[in-house]
Amino acid sequence: MDVFRPITGDSPLLVSMPHVGTYIPDDMANHMREGVRAVPDTDWHLDRLYDFLADMGANVVMATHSRYVVDLNRSRTGGALYPGQSETGLCPLDSFAGQPLYLGGHEPDGAEIERRIECYWQPYHDRIAAELSRIKDRYGYALLWDAHSIKSHVPRFFEGRLPDLNLGSGGGVTCDPDLSMKVHALALQSDYSTALNGRFKGGYITRHYGNPAANIHALQLEIAQCTYMDEDAPYGFCDDKAQQLRPLLRHMLDQFREGVTP
Repeated sequence: MDVFRPITGDSPLLVSMPHVGTYIPDDMANHMREGVRAVPDTDWHLDRLYDFLADMGANVVMATHSRYVVDLNRSRTGGALYPGQSETGLCPLDSFAGQPLYLGGHEPDGAEIERRIECYWQPYHDRIAAELSRIKDRYGYALLWDAHSIKSHVPRFFEGRLPDLNLGSGGGVTCDPDLSMKVHALALQSDYSTALNGRFKGGYITRHYGNPAANIHALQLEIAQCTYMDEDAPYGFCDDKAQQLRPLLRHMLDQFREGVTP
């Protein structure tokens, strides 16, 4: 199976979905605990929620493999994203609920982690880098939107309920501040709760590729899953909720796309 699904569009916008994949190869799954194949920590249904991207001419890269195989939004060196706060690693050993993923003694060793990096992590990032380079060559600038979602309550990572729409620009360094504030202003004017550079400031993808000085602007959006789906298994998609959220998402992406000049 390919490690990502690409869609080539006709705009300066690239949308990355690194955690939408659900596939775990059998040779890994056979060493995992019961229930892991249900991949509860997936960014469920984002491709369906963002079903308007083709109409926008967006370029898209969507992962096919689960974050349990390798987390594409972590550095290949395994450094912490949020020092001092709980987080899962490059090749996670436990779930968001703190449950071990692997049967005892079957956790990936250094050689296996390196293999996963080369087989799954590197091709995804090669594609991101190539697309940003191609887009910038054509338009003079590039825009990267890193799309994520998560349960609205994950006590391991944050207290209480997460805001509905969580924008991150690495604390203000991965995107022109005026642009990120314009995008955020649309969320502020909506009925959804929102934060800019709150608990989720943007992961490795946003921080690594965002470089406003080089005309590459990156934003991460972490959406609380209760806004468009059932948060409990079997994680059903809620059309009514999605129909309410989509116009705002598209408006935010339009603002992001139109707010930069080369």
